[in-house]
Amino acid sequence: MRRIQGATIAALAGLILAWGCAGPEGSGPSLSGLTGLVPLPGAAQPAAAIVTKAGAKAVDASRPITPSEEYYIGRAVCARILAKYPLSQDQALTLYVNEVGRTVARKSNRPDPYRGYHFGVLETSEPNAFACPGGIILVTKGLVRKCADEDELAAVLAHEVAHIVNQDGINSISRARWSEVLTTAGAEAARQYGGVAGNLVTLFESSIDDVFKTIVVNGYSRGAEEAADREAISILTRAGYNPAALASLLGRMGSGGGGIMRTHPPTADRLAKVKSQSAAAQPGKMEEVRTKRFKEQKI
Repeated sequence: MRRIQGATIAALAGLILAWGCAGPEGSGPSLSGLTGLVPLPGAAQPAAAIVTKAGAKAVDASRPITPSEEYYIGRAVCARILAKYPLSQDQALTLYVNEVGRTVARKSNRPDPYRGYHFGVLETSEPNAFACPGGIILVTKGLVRKCADEDELAAVLAHEVAHIVNQDGINSISRARWSEVLTTAGAEAARQYGGVAGNLVTLFESSIDDVFKTIVVNGYSRGAEEAADREAISILTRAGYNPAALASLLGRMGSGGGGIMRTHPPTADRLAKVKSQSAAAQPGKMEEVRTKRFKEQKI
């Protein structure tokens, strides 16, 4: 039953991609620019067929969201973001961001989520970054430009990896709503067809809305941001980057304005905590190499 239900969630995510993110010409945003991303199955299946696949048995609606379900939800959230910001076509920059991102992700407390980490660059001057549930991280070209060197870029990505480690995005979904998704997915769809299908898609879209509004519109709670800062500093230290780079970037960006300042506000208290938690590392030859590598990127 668990395997069948996972396929149902995957197919529902496909429906959200196909229905909710199509442009004026009927072509939705492409996720192909995210290096190594596995194609999403089931995007073309009709809703009735999707719900019928769930079977006639009820499911345990009280269990946690599984890693595979988290991944498919993240895919749908990613598609919503790509409807707002296009992916950069700069392959060299995308590969570079993936190299840095995967370097820090490997040193996190969740180095291998379902289907791995994937990093993409958004073609916008607005400085921001988004951690989609399951391992998809998007950083804007505007935020990359704000970074002074590779260590600060690593700090941005480590902070977003920390949100995935802590499951901050997936935890923003209403538990009551997700329980209803699982219960509906396990209903006797063969007997009810369209009614269940329509309700299931609506519930799933609402779950995506919960995550999207948190990471794009409202931002995380103060506690979630501070926990992500602590994890990011640990990740940077283990990965060999300067842990003080996070404080350096936050301090230089200030607290006003939109973009990441709206969704990741660096309050004075938060900045003070970051500074106290991260002693600056002594510059070495590798930092010179990283800085040179960063400056070679055409941003």
